[in-house]
Amino acid sequence: MSGIILNQTVIMLLLMLVGILCSKTKIISASANRELSKFVLQVVNPVVIFMSYQTELQSELVKNLLIAFGSSAAAFAVMILASYLLIPKKEGRETAIERFSAIYSNCSFMGIPLAKAMFGMEGVFYLTAFITIFNLIVWTHGIILLTGERDLKQVLKVFYSPTVIAIVLGLIAFFTQFKLPELPAKVLTYISELNTPMAMIVSGVSMAETKVADMIKNLGVYRTCFIRLVILPVILALGLSFLPVSEKVVLTVLVAASAPPAAMCTLQCLRFGKNYLYSSEIFTAGTIISVVTLPLAVKLTEYLTKIIS
Repeated sequence: MSGIILNQTVIMLLLMLVGILCSKTKIISASANRELSKFVLQVVNPVVIFMSYQTELQSELVKNLLIAFGSSAAAFAVMILASYLLIPKKEGRETAIERFSAIYSNCSFMGIPLAKAMFGMEGVFYLTAFITIFNLIVWTHGIILLTGERDLKQVLKVFYSPTVIAIVLGLIAFFTQFKLPELPAKVLTYISELNTPMAMIVSGVSMAETKVADMIKNLGVYRTCFIRLVILPVILALGLSFLPVSEKVVLTVLVAASAPPAAMCTLQCLRFGKNYLYSSEIFTAGTIISVVTLPLAVKLTEYLTKIIS
């Protein structure tokens, strides 16, 4: 399975290079990229998620989905606690940005293509559990972490986001066994196939805005990436390997939790007037480094699972 992840991450990196070229040649501007990002997050991702629920109702799937929800919630509890311990407040340090980047992964942009590469739409099906927990926490704890303010509107906003709506509708369709007619199903399948190329190209354009020289010299970038891509995946691999559950669930949650820092940090920093350049540096470095760390995290989990079982 680690070989599949390595192959997929290399493909995704090459797609990001296309995005970088599009940015450098002015084919896609920064403002256009923000609109494309919205399209991926608010249209393409929800369609992929909804279509993952267009499958036969099986007790095993239901059981594994519930386990995925529990495992995802536990993973976030571990990541939040570990990030606060490993990234203490310090004068002159962008503590909030570093903690946000360490806790929240690019689980939609990176997670969906990787889960699909590993286990097809069943992998995406289990990934929806992680994405649901991610959305609930990032729009509450994540926003409070960055701004220091508790905004009830932001908490309520998560419940009518396209992603959560797609999950709710998908679950209803799954449990009632409602299947889309052939024509609309075909249309949504075409849209869902845009996910990997568009998400990676958008990420590439975002990466192109990073000042590489500043990124290389910034030790905080390496510290945050090391926590997000090495320490946390190792901790989670050790924990998840002990669970007597399907390997598909374990690896799906592990990959989602071990993905590079979330692009959302940069978007929220732009929105709230924080140091978006620093968050962009962490995102760029983390995305590149994850080509190596993600396959290793999967390999470690597979190895530990075999030993423990």
